[in-house]
Amino acid sequence: VQFVESGGGLVQPGGSLRLSCAASGFTFSMYDMSWYRQAPGKEREFVARISNFGGGTTYANSVKGRFTISRDNAKNMLFLQMNSLKPEDTAVYYCTRETTASDSWGQGTQVTVSS
Repeated sequence: VQFVESGGGLVQPGGSLRLSCAASGFTFSMYDMSWYRQAPGKEREFVARISNFGGGTTYANSVKGRFTISRDNAKNMLFLQMNSLKPEDTAVYYCTRETTASDSWGQGTQVTVSS
């Protein structure tokens, strides 16, 4: 099982970024998928989750209305559209599948929101 995140970068407050996650090593369409993030000195926290066929989504209160999670099961890809970014969104963002298995985290993608 492997997750490869990309799309991060440096953006000004109020800007947008679209993160991508390429997943492999399992049947992607069988699992709900999620984004998590970890800011410096803080615990990793939940950001958003999407059901296996994309019919249901859940967001952390801190990103609700600004972030949109989506997926492409044909390409084994997960996405996170991030709008109206704030400095407090600065973190390394990770994708993962929702499972009881002990998957390893990917390398993540750094998002920095700063003027």
